[in-house]
Amino acid sequence: MRLLFLAVLRPHTGNAVTAERVRVHLEAAGHVCILKDAFDFESPSEIANLISAEKCEAALALHLYRGGRLLQFAVAFTEPMRETAHAQWVDPVLTREVKAKVQRAAGVRQIGELPQEDLHAAVKNCFAVVNSSVSEGMSAAILEAMDLQVPVLARNIPGNAAVVKHQVTGLLFSDPQEFVQLAKRLVSDPALEKEIVANGKAYVRMHHSWRVERDTYQRLLRKLEGSPED
Repeated sequence: MRLLFLAVLRPHTGNAVTAERVRVHLEAAGHVCILKDAFDFESPSEIANLISAEKCEAALALHLYRGGRLLQFAVAFTEPMRETAHAQWVDPVLTREVKAKVQRAAGVRQIGELPQEDLHAAVKNCFAVVNSSVSEGMSAAILEAMDLQVPVLARNIPGNAAVVKHQVTGLLFSDPQEFVQLAKRLVSDPALEKEIVANGKAYVRMHHSWRVERDTYQRLLRKLEGSPED
């Protein structure tokens, strides 16, 4: 299938990293993916013309507002589609290898899905949250850890670095050796831990508050409806 994929492609952002990862997945599955920056277009008619010119069979958008506003339809995964994607994109051999290594590793436990309340309780009892992804968008796990006042150690990739400022809101590592070094430093330096936790909490409150997001969307809806501001 020939697909038009709209996303926000500003360099070194979570959306750009996620878009590239999704594009790779789609092309690996045999599709032709034409990735375009949503900021380059102003109206759905431009997208309609592009779809016609590129002979695309479908279109999808990563960013609901920036990309979704340009589409006059929505694409959703049904349960059969989700199962098919899971079967194609999840490597069962690698999954078995990872599980086997976890079972052999002393002090390492693999835990299945937990209700959010239980997950947050478990995170609060941890010394730190580690994100070792080699590719990442905007990690909700990192933001949750910051909000729960738990230190974050994250791999230094664009998606993580867009959220974690090294030695300010968390610690960034580039390889296993640096991870061990930073983890030991965090254990032995209570002042650093306290500073990172406080800064992380403040960062989430300022930039990712659900109240601010809610109020922003409410103002947007009132503006679209032509209603007066409260």
